[in-house]
Formats: sequence, C-alpha cells, structure tokens
Amino acid sequence: MSKVLVVGAVSSGSGKTTLTIGLIAALRARGLSVQPYKVGPDYIDTSYHALAAGRPSHNLDSWLVPIERLSSCFTSTLGDADMAIVEGVMGLYDGGRRGISSTAEIAKLIGAPVVLVIDAKSIGTSAVAIALGFREYDRSVELAGVILNRVGSDTHRQMIVDALNALNIRCFGALKRDEHFTIPERHLGLLMAGENPSADFLPTLRRAVEDQIDIDGLIGAAREVSVPPTVERSTVERRCRIGIARDDAFSFYYPESLKELERLGAELIEFSPLRDERLPTVDGLILGGGYPEMFAEELERNESMRASIKRAATEGMPIYAECGGYMYLMRELIGFDGRAHEMCGVFDGRAKMNERLQMVGYVEAELISDCVIGRRGERVRAHEFHFSNVERDVGAKKIFRCTRLRTGKTYEAGAVVGNVVGSYLHLHFAGSFVVAKNFIAGCSR
Repeated sequence: MSKVLVVGAVSSGSGKTTLTIGLIAALRARGLSVQPYKVGPDYIDTSYHALAAGRPSHNLDSWLVPIERLSSCFTSTLGDADMAIVEGVMGLYDGGRRGISSTAEIAKLIGAPVVLVIDAKSIGTSAVAIALGFREYDRSVELAGVILNRVGSDTHRQMIVDALNALNIRCFGALKRDEHFTIPERHLGLLMAGENPSADFLPTLRRAVEDQIDIDGLIGAAREVSVPPTVERSTVERRCRIGIARDDAFSFYYPESLKELERLGAELIEFSPLRDERLPTVDGLILGGGYPEMFAEELERNESMRASIKRAATEGMPIYAECGGYMYLMRELIGFDGRAHEMCGVFDGRAKMNERLQMVGYVEAELISDCVIGRRGERVRAHEFHFSNVERDVGAKKIFRCTRLRTGKTYEAGAVVGNVVGSYLHLHFAGSFVVAKNFIAGCSR
C-alpha cells in the first residue's frame, strides 16, 4: 500500500512548489520512497520533484489524458513508493474551462486529501477566512488542513494558528520567510532543476521543512491507496528506433508519454542537438520543447548536427517537433536581444522571441492535412505556452485548426513539409495515442 497527499494552494506564487520539494526531500531523508506527481501540463516543477525524490515525476492532467486512462496512469506509476506527493496547479479550484484538470478535480479522482498552502505574508487572521472559504466551497474535496508560508514571526504564526484551531482547521506548520528558498526564474517559469546555481538549495529547504512542518501529521493525514500487482508485459516487438532530442535546450517530455511510445514498439535513442555532431542511426525524430532561445549560439555553432537533421528531413525521415523543437527546425531564431541565429532550415521561416506571452492554455486541435501523425479530421487535445511566434514561414502548409478551450477562438497553426510536422502544441501520447501509433507506423515504414 502507498499513501497519497495533495499539496494545493490558494493561488500561483503561494509557495506550493517550494513546500512540495522540501517535503519530498524530508520524507526521503526518513528513508521513505516518494513518488512525486504534478497536476497540469508543467514540465519544470517536475524536474525539482525528481531532484528531491530521486525518481521521475509524472503529470496528472485530465485534459491531455482522458480520465479513464489517468487513473491507471497514476496507480501504475506508484511502484514501490511509500508515499505519493501530488503538487497542484495554480489555485486549488483553478484549471481549464469548468475547472478541468484543476487540483480539486484530480484530488477527487485519485481519492486523496489536500493540504492547502496559504501565503501569510502581509495578512493575519484573514488567512483563516481564506481557509474556511476553501473548505466550504466544495465539501467533496477533503481538506486535511493548511500550511502557512512566509510567516514573519512566531507571534504572527501563533495568531493565525489560534484562529484556525477555533474553527477546527488543522495547521501542519508554518515556513518562515527566507529568501534562500526563492527559486530563480526565466520567462517560461522557474529555472530547470539542473540549472539552479544554488548547490545547497535542497538541503537547506529540507532542514527548514523538518524543523517547521509537522511531517508526522502529514503522513498520518495521507490516504492509503491500493497499488495494483505488477503485470508482466509480453515482450513488445521493436518496430523502429526513434531519436529523442534531450539536453539543456530540449527537455520538455512527459515520462509516461515516452513510455507510451515504447509500449507501442519504439526503441528510444537520446541525442543532444547541443553536443552531438550528427544524428544517431534512427528511423524518426522527436524534438521536444525547451529553451532553444537560451542556447541559440551553441545550437547555431553545431553546424554538423543542423545539417544532419536537414538532410534527414530532406530524405523523408518522419520528424515530430513541439514548441522549442519547432523553433529549432526554422531557418532562423531571433532572440530576445534581436539577434538572428541560423537553425536547421527544415521550415523556411523564423521564430521570434517576444517580451510578452503569446499563448498559454488548453486547445483542441483538428488535423487539416494528412501527415505522418494522422489523417485529416482527426482530433487531439494539447497545451500551448510560448513567448515566440513564427514569421515568414514559406512553403509549408498549416497542419492544425485549433480551438482554445477557454474562449472558443479558432486559428490555424503549425506546419508540415514532407514527413516533418511541427507546431507549438504539447501533446501527451498516453492521451493522444493515435498520434503515437501513426508516427511509429510511419517510422517503421
């Protein structure tokens, strides 16, 4: 049996990521195996979870993966974990339209209690009114209690705790304000865990959580869940080899999404567009999202890799590119400083970074052309989050007709040239498994 607890919050910026990382590290220091999860489509928070837990963190997103599959994705990835810690997204009840993929929805789906993180900076007993409102808003969400963040003093903490006790709302502790816990950010959010320059960040945070948070109480509040017995899978016939771009510039992948490719018969071979001279021997490529704009000079200098990818595309190799990978396939990438950098030139356009966010949110996308990932008319669910836009893309057909979940706005997006498909859409192959099957079929041919 494993125990599961969800860490929710009042809003983004309340400190749930910091608290989650510290809690995972503190539980692990006790000798417990911890399996982390993240509600929603985020790639960055999961890198910190993995650093603290020593194992990959998985996303639980009910838009990208249908609910009927999401439950099995959760239970099948628990493995031998003693504890599952699920970090929420935004505020507890925030998500897509009608609350889809909100922390509250996922907590109810997996039957887990929630501990609510409240940023107590600049407020006193008003924090109690917030906690009460969150508890009463939806009684079908089990609110185990709260954790206060950024309290200014012991007196500040005790004032709030006394008021919470009067309403029978449990407080599992309070983290004092400490700027050492601030994780550096860039335009897409936090720095990836591997880039965080503070070597003592995790140990310092763990000690603070151990000293200031009731870890025994949190363990006791967690709910036991049954882990299904491991089923020996029959050996899958390897149908093709797919190269996965993975390095500091390209790192946005959902672990279960890649596992879906393996379950369908793909052997995954990682390579680095930053460091490797040429492609490995593969039948297809996947170029995930990441930060090509932050490594544009290095990517430009690696002329042999860019030429290798351009040659593979010209010769008909199936290539699927998302967001940062899509930008890398352009002729040019224009950075925040306005400088142009040569990229692969598979698409005859240029990606330009902007100071303002161009798009964030869930979309439904319909294929408007036959291609290596599907047939015209097939639909997929996806997420977009980007500061760049594509300019002067010549000679490529649009590949998707997208509809934004929140607004209903429609627009055409992405591009296809030969067997190469690229767009700003992020897919999860456990939800868009038809795309995965089609792509693997194309690679195997």
